Amino acid sequence: MTNFLDNTAIRIEFPVTNRMLYLDSAHQTPLCIRVRAALEQFFTEGYEMAGPKPVWLERVEVVRARLANFIGAAPDEIAYTKNTSEGLNIAANAIDLKPGDNVLMIEGDHPNNAYAWLNLKRKGVDIRFIKLETDVASAETFAPHIDSRTRVISLSHVTFHAGQRHDIASIGTLCKSRRLYLVVDAMQSVGVLPIDVKAMGVSMLAAGCHKGLLVPQGLGFLYVDRNLSELHPAYLATAGLENPPADFIARPDDLALRPGARRFELGNFNLPDIHALGASLTLITDIGTQSIEAHVINLGDKLIAGLDALGVGLAGPRDRRHRAHIYVLMLPMDWIPYFAKHNVRVSPERDGIRVSFGLFNNEADVDTLIALIRARLESQDCENSASALTCPLR
Repeated sequence: MTNFLDNTAIRIEFPVTNRMLYLDSAHQTPLCIRVRAALEQFFTEGYEMAGPKPVWLERVEVVRARLANFIGAAPDEIAYTKNTSEGLNIAANAIDLKPGDNVLMIEGDHPNNAYAWLNLKRKGVDIRFIKLETDVASAETFAPHIDSRTRVISLSHVTFHAGQRHDIASIGTLCKSRRLYLVVDAMQSVGVLPIDVKAMGVSMLAAGCHKGLLVPQGLGFLYVDRNLSELHPAYLATAGLENPPADFIARPDDLALRPGARRFELGNFNLPDIHALGASLTLITDIGTQSIEAHVINLGDKLIAGLDALGVGLAGPRDRRHRAHIYVLMLPMDWIPYFAKHNVRVSPERDGIRVSFGLFNNEADVDTLIALIRARLESQDCENSASALTCPLR
């Protein structure tokens, strides 16, 4: 029998569960009690003490170390950013790509990953999109397309539009053997799936913190392998210097960069969200990402079984190894207002309606969703039948 996470106490942390059926964590996770408390603590300190900045900056480094440990990195391999897109753009511009070099990507991946690299076309870099012929991408997907001018492979760990979990580890092994950079968008996986950047062979990994990491929008991070000392920031500020001038007078003769990822930071941090991240990391690590992963996949099993019974298709992969928390139901867009009417939060997606689970969802949530789908399908059947006038569901 499938063992679901006993998340009764977790649901208490998320008051949204008392107000609606929230199935949209791939868009934005709702605030939980402890994250709100961390934000309120920060604002209270700023309100009452005009900002104890040295204390806040100490906390920034504590959270940096915890975040690094969370993904199997070292603290000096983590830079704070605003969001995934900023991290991907930093990565794209840090690599010394020459005219004629090429970057391999998956056709239809998140557009903000694509645009970070497409912006380099003005420098003569060739961006090549590979059509995905299988459920998920692996080393076999990319290997035939690598040539002597290939420098980078970039893709999402988990796709936003159908929930595929790509085989990053095999791609990482391929990149290492061919001396390629592997740049990964982990927006939809961090906080939901276990991530070990070293085991995966990732060169750089970018993510925002407003989905699986449970904080408000405006904070992200970039992992940069500490061995990639050749990477150079496109923008430079005092925060990125190894020897920042104590008198705040620029030294044109000393532009040495900080070692590690912090060379890419540009100054003031999103302090409220970093405080929130400290609180959310405590919650997530107490539960364990392996438990969260198993839970959302088990919810997916239950959802798929219910959809199969109703004859509703699934746009993404069915194999447990190839999916995570995102499921796209092959239903038309006119289902969105129906779900909204019944206080269910979902998202429209390319091939249907996207349902995405969070650690606070449970079996009853899936039962409620399936019951709502069944009710509308039965109502539609009645309306389309010759006996529609006597149908009790009209």
